[in-house]
Amino acid sequence: MNIQARKLTLRQRIIAARENMAAAERLRLSHTILDAVSSLPAYRQAATVLGYLNFGAELDTEHWMAQALRDGKRVLLPRANKASKQLDLYQVQDLQLDVAPGSWGIREPLIERCIKEEALGTIDLILLPGVAFTRDGGRLGYGGGFYDRLLARMPHRPTLVAAAFGLQVVEDIPLEDTDRSVEWLVTENEILRCNRERE
Repeated sequence: MNIQARKLTLRQRIIAARENMAAAERLRLSHTILDAVSSLPAYRQAATVLGYLNFGAELDTEHWMAQALRDGKRVLLPRANKASKQLDLYQVQDLQLDVAPGSWGIREPLIERCIKEEALGTIDLILLPGVAFTRDGGRLGYGGGFYDRLLARMPHRPTLVAAAFGLQVVEDIPLEDTDRSVEWLVTENEILRCNRERE
């Protein structure tokens, strides 16, 4: 089985397991996990953070985004640009007024309300979405490569954090040269400082 087929099989298995969680349990664990992310020194020291708004059975990130705004952070959200196959980033100040469903039903910044962020070097911390993660920081995304391309454009190395349910942590992920590892993996069970030597 080639690497893409292995990734697809793993993606399907983890997404199915995540969808089998009860909604109330998913929300409860999301709050536990994201409160732990907010306790990280890297978060407390960050002035500008890039997050994402969840969809489907993903970890509920809105709680964390609202906390970052209350904490006085500059909060950025991505908007998928299908033409360039890149993520455009925008500063948001109000999670009710500044976002609306966009590509694939994911809530994205409204360009008429939000300021586009051109200076990628100002981002201190990124909360990365993903389907599965390994304990040494390996990440399996959704297959579009949007975040890998974004990270490749950055002039510096911001802190990369993955917040995930314990069931998303796996022994092994088939990785390619373009795949980026995370520095921190936070689940309901543990906070792991990951090995980034593979980058």
